[in-house]
Amino acid sequence: MCKISDSKALCLGITGGIATGKTTFVKALSRLIPSAEFFDADQCSRELLTHDSEVGAEVRLHFGDGVFTTQGEPDRAKIRDLVFEDPAKRKVLEAILHPRIRARWTSLATATKEKRSWLIVDIPLLFETCAVDYFDAIVVVACSAQNQVRRLVETRKLDIEIASKIIASQLDLNAKMQKAGHVIWNDGSLSGLEDQAGLVTDYFKKYHG
Repeated sequence: MCKISDSKALCLGITGGIATGKTTFVKALSRLIPSAEFFDADQCSRELLTHDSEVGAEVRLHFGDGVFTTQGEPDRAKIRDLVFEDPAKRKVLEAILHPRIRARWTSLATATKEKRSWLIVDIPLLFETCAVDYFDAIVVVACSAQNQVRRLVETRKLDIEIASKIIASQLDLNAKMQKAGHVIWNDGSLSGLEDQAGLVTDYFKKYHG
């Protein structure tokens, strides 16, 4: 267990759904709390797929050579399409990646506890991976379903069918909001999101600073 309970330390989980604005919100926090440690689970996943030879070998074993480029690198777009077409394959990929991702951020949590500092973890599947007990507080970044789909299709250029399957694979946003201690609603402007980041920062500095 890596939960940080010291009054001068904070382990904060940031979660939500795909395309709800988690990354933008965390970037705002990083500007407001430059002394904090930050961990991005999605970035870690990308790094593992690209640079970890053991991960690459397991992916090749379970998914075949077809999900690799001619240069031998994992093709993340092909892997994404494959796993969201087949829930069983998605579970296989999660079994490869999730334990490694958790090991990295829980190790970081232990280090920040010892330093009595702050760790902010951007973890999209926080509830789905049963990680609640590792955090002192959880913030959900949410938006309307219409905006979520629009951002995936217009900004990320995903096919609407794949976008819908990705959303459906995650815990419903309403359920996430009910489980969280704090909710950020991101249907407005960037400045509105940044204002909410400021309010969250002030709150945690007051009670954990």
